[in-house]
Amino acid sequence: MQSTVNLSEQSLYYLQLEEKYSAHNYHPMPVVLTKGKGVFVWDTDGKQYFDFLSGYSAVNQGHCHPVILSAFLEQSQKLTLTSRAFYNDQLGEFAKYITEL
Repeated sequence: MQSTVNLSEQSLYYLQLEEKYSAHNYHPMPVVLTKGKGVFVWDTDGKQYFDFLSGYSAVNQGHCHPVILSAFLEQSQKLTLTSRAFYNDQLGEFAKYITEL
């Protein structure tokens, strides 16, 4: 049995950014996460999911640098951490930015 995923233009945009600019060391599900709260995450189309995969790897951002803390606070109020089993709406944009420096 084959399942079909219907992606919105917004979700497709983020998937294509990561495909073009990011390392291909994971094979994420075609879900673009944009925020999370409690046990739930939401995609760019507003669909809600249980988050059973977050937090399986460590994050290293240094200790208490004011610029990092400010950026962390702003982002963590939207979505704290996503598993690389999913796409998100930040990584592709960042990968594009960093490769064009």
